[in-house]
Amino acid sequence: MKKYYIYILTNYDNTILYVGVTNDLIKRAYEHKNKFVESFTKRYNLNKLVYFEDCTDSIAAIEREKQLKAGSRRKKIELIEKENPNFDDLYEQLI
Repeated sequence: MKKYYIYILTNYDNTILYVGVTNDLIKRAYEHKNKFVESFTKRYNLNKLVYFEDCTDSIAAIEREKQLKAGSRRKKIELIEKENPNFDDLYEQLI
């Protein structure tokens, strides 16, 4: 069964948040960390994975991504703090 991931990245100072969706979280986080793609995340040096959740359905994952993107910054921070209060980089736990 294929998994999909909704994730949140931030920068070193935790000042900017980015919400994304992927079906390969390790690969996608690696791409962000190494700035392989010209994108918002590269421009703002967003390479710290601070939150993720998984889904088994691509449609549900995309809907959840939209829901998080539409939410306030405060709600995103509360979501992160609930699972990762220190805003640790979770990437190392994945590999």
